[in-house]
Amino acid sequence: MYMSEVPYFVSHEEALSILRQHPLPLRTEILELDNLYNRVLAEDLQSTVDDPRFDNSAMDGFAFRYEDSIKPPTILSIKQTLQAGTDKHPTYIDTGQATRIMTGAPIPDGANAVLPIERCTISDDGTEVTLHEIGKKHFIRKQGENLKNGQTALTKGTLLTPSSIGLCATMGHASVKVFSKATIGILPTGDELQLPGEKLSDNSIYESNSFGLASLVKMNGHNPIRYNSVSDSIDVLRQKLDIAASECDFILTSGGVSMGEWDLVRKLMEEEGDIKFWRVKIRPGSPPLFGYWKGTPLFGLPGNPASSHVVFRMLVAPYLRASASGGGVKEKRVRVQLAEPFKTSPTDLILRRIVIDTSGENLVAYSTGYQGSGNLNSLVLADGLTLLEPGHTGEKGTWCDALLL
Repeated sequence: MYMSEVPYFVSHEEALSILRQHPLPLRTEILELDNLYNRVLAEDLQSTVDDPRFDNSAMDGFAFRYEDSIKPPTILSIKQTLQAGTDKHPTYIDTGQATRIMTGAPIPDGANAVLPIERCTISDDGTEVTLHEIGKKHFIRKQGENLKNGQTALTKGTLLTPSSIGLCATMGHASVKVFSKATIGILPTGDELQLPGEKLSDNSIYESNSFGLASLVKMNGHNPIRYNSVSDSIDVLRQKLDIAASECDFILTSGGVSMGEWDLVRKLMEEEGDIKFWRVKIRPGSPPLFGYWKGTPLFGLPGNPASSHVVFRMLVAPYLRASASGGGVKEKRVRVQLAEPFKTSPTDLILRRIVIDTSGENLVAYSTGYQGSGNLNSLVLADGLTLLEPGHTGEKGTWCDALLL
């Protein structure tokens, strides 16, 4: 294809817009509750019951008519004891009567208030109770006050957390439909790369990107396949991309996407692939490309470690979430005040690695130090990334959004 036809050096928002037009086709599967953690719901989920199913007590204590308690102390006769899950039929409560009741037990007809056991005294023979305070109507949990039968409580795209999984069970679902995990191939490139633990040859470095990117893929709820690094050869790269395309739903490469003679991912995609955009107005990480290799979506990430991590968070992770109806792990945004001047750009979104001081009234951002795109340690030290919009002054004391890592 002709690179003149490819959207070039697009804004971050433009890149996200293009990505939303090319979602990853994720399959779905039915999973039982025990296997739902960190998965994404693939359909709206309705409750099969009212919650609570019936009026029940929020306290261990006594249930009675509210009118019998308005002039404490009040002595009432004890008619029955009810516990949660009881098969006893609750006895109707008339004036002057009370039922001893446990948390979760059904409220007997006639009763409309509860008083906790610690605010009551039971007679020695166990037949009477003295109420020392006015009864509390709000200690009765009303049928359907949390959820109504048929109500949609969880929507498609919900990331299933411990609380939402508990809600699935509360609603009566033993299993639910979720998006299947994508298989994502990770292919680092470069003659200079060797595996950690090997003896380095002259002018070689340890390959780190595939390990970090594999962890990011797992963090985002998908399955990585990490391939060994590819030498700087068009033929070898083509062969490895073909293998990855046959084994994976989605390919991530690192390195080889800039403008140099040996940036072979960009060159091969230009000649034989289908590029949807190349280069994005973000720093660090401006060289990425997105497109298709023989029908398989491909992200070409920068080779510098800090840049590859940042581009994943800013482009790849949103792409994966958009493909799952917006669901997935998502970093929170906060407002921070700059504690020192930061270099900005009139055209680019600037993503500086920062430490955030939470000790004062405001969240205050400090640089982690040298911000080179190859300095992964600066990312290890960081609590977040600035989101310094194009044209921001970057002056000390000004404010910007930040992404919490």
